[in-house]
Amino acid sequence: MQKAVLAERKGDALKISGAELLMHSLKQENVEVIFGYPGGAVLPIYDSLYDAGIPHILARHEQGAIHAAEGYARITGKPGVVIATSGPGATNIVTGLADALIDSIPLVVLTGQVATGVIGTDAFQEADILGITTPITKHNYQVRDPKDFPRILKEAFHIASTGRPGPVLIDVPKDMAVLAAELDEDPAVNLPGYQPVTTPNFLQTKRLAEEIARAERPVILAGAGVLISKAHEELKSFAEQYQIPVVHTLLGLGGFPADHPLFVGMAGMHGVYAANMALSKCDLLINAGARFDDRLTGNLAHFAPYATVAHIDIDPAEIGKNVHAHIPIVGDAREALNMLNGLEGERAQSAGWIRQLQDWNSEFPLRYERDASSLKPQYVFQLLHAKTNGDAILTTDVGQHQMWAAQYYKFNKPHAWVTSGGLGTMGFGLPAAVGAQLAKPDAVVAAVVGDGGFQMTLQELGIIAELGLPVKVVIINNQALGMVRQWQQTFYQERYSHSVFNSQPSFAKLAEAYGIKAYTIKSEAEAEKVMDEAFAFDGPVLMDFHVTQEENVYPMVAPGKGLHEMEGV
Repeated sequence: MQKAVLAERKGDALKISGAELLMHSLKQENVEVIFGYPGGAVLPIYDSLYDAGIPHILARHEQGAIHAAEGYARITGKPGVVIATSGPGATNIVTGLADALIDSIPLVVLTGQVATGVIGTDAFQEADILGITTPITKHNYQVRDPKDFPRILKEAFHIASTGRPGPVLIDVPKDMAVLAAELDEDPAVNLPGYQPVTTPNFLQTKRLAEEIARAERPVILAGAGVLISKAHEELKSFAEQYQIPVVHTLLGLGGFPADHPLFVGMAGMHGVYAANMALSKCDLLINAGARFDDRLTGNLAHFAPYATVAHIDIDPAEIGKNVHAHIPIVGDAREALNMLNGLEGERAQSAGWIRQLQDWNSEFPLRYERDASSLKPQYVFQLLHAKTNGDAILTTDVGQHQMWAAQYYKFNKPHAWVTSGGLGTMGFGLPAAVGAQLAKPDAVVAAVVGDGGFQMTLQELGIIAELGLPVKVVIINNQALGMVRQWQQTFYQERYSHSVFNSQPSFAKLAEAYGIKAYTIKSEAEAEKVMDEAFAFDGPVLMDFHVTQEENVYPMVAPGKGLHEMEGV
């Protein structure tokens, strides 16, 4: 491998190495931080990064790097940038790519690759990352000429952050980072096959306004698309102008204030009674930026049987995919809601319907039984909300604790909820908190994790300790894979096959080994005292809450059931 060419003059043109072109292009995209892990195939890139002036966060595992980038991207709306080496480095970021694709998170991921001359020979640390990631990226590239770096980077950021956001991967053979090429300061982006529609069809929005005027039981289903398009103010104006109650998806939480009188709650498998009944009984369902996924809809045969369905989504592939849309509106949620607000149509005839939903929320609230001899997880989340005044950014893993967080932590502001929805990735919460804290250094960030998921990426405590990030780690420790145990109890005759941990380390001592302040909590009195201390402390803290193992998440819609068939209400 020839020595990297940093810069050379050839005639009047400045020629620099591919790695230097890459760094120049990242600066042109105003990249604020890179998450990554070096290795042989990306050494030329890391050598150029050494004095490029772009901050780099050294994760302890590539999966940690990409989940941190997801947390950063979810909070800022900007693409998270990741570097991983070839072979195992690249394959270690596959989970994050799949997670980002289904949850619409913009990423630009750079993977190293063996030199072009040995691609296809099973060279050391070679993997066909293009073939592996084609189904789980919005687009992917392999650089075959160093002069293409500026164009590819410009296209990648454009694709990742426009339309329905998603991850874009750029595979960089090692020789492409070493060879020199001329710097193109303003590469042209020519993507004739990629033309996202952002402006909705006016006639369709006018038709929806006419349906609203006739509706007696309308409901807005607000998904993550509202947050991605920064349409939370437009959604609030729309709901108030037309007097339509709002139901949220899991990923849509924070898009509409939880303390607003028109807010009903989260719907779906573990949604509140009033929200699920709103979807079951409505006569007009307005979906703004949600996918109609199975965890939301339950049995499709029973979903919104009386409703005219309007679906606003920037991704035309989602409209009609699971639920037939009588009024399809392809476009950006913010533009669609702005258009509807500008029509100033008649209000829905919804006063009685709104009272009914409020009555259902009063009659069937979330509930659990407190026990003086044990610590209930629901209590921990109520306390967490109280101690943070509801202003924290929460990142979570997946499972029972994720559902309790969604149920009991009331989000009144957008971009404060970072969770893995579609893929359901354990190990997501801790590294995502790193990215969220870097995105908003002055915010209170709490990483809410289960004892199972925490052990998948706990090594990222190393980043938190090294940088002194004031992340508060909240472990909901029930000595089990909680949701798996709940399903085994409910559907598998209490046959707890490998879902209960017979041995666990002291998570507090683990944190202390990293130099992080830590507590183990087993009672309500301890919980309140520790939270006061933790959130007053200007630095990272780990809180290991030992909660009741047998506690289950309710309400619950069992597989195959409709939303109106909730159990544990």
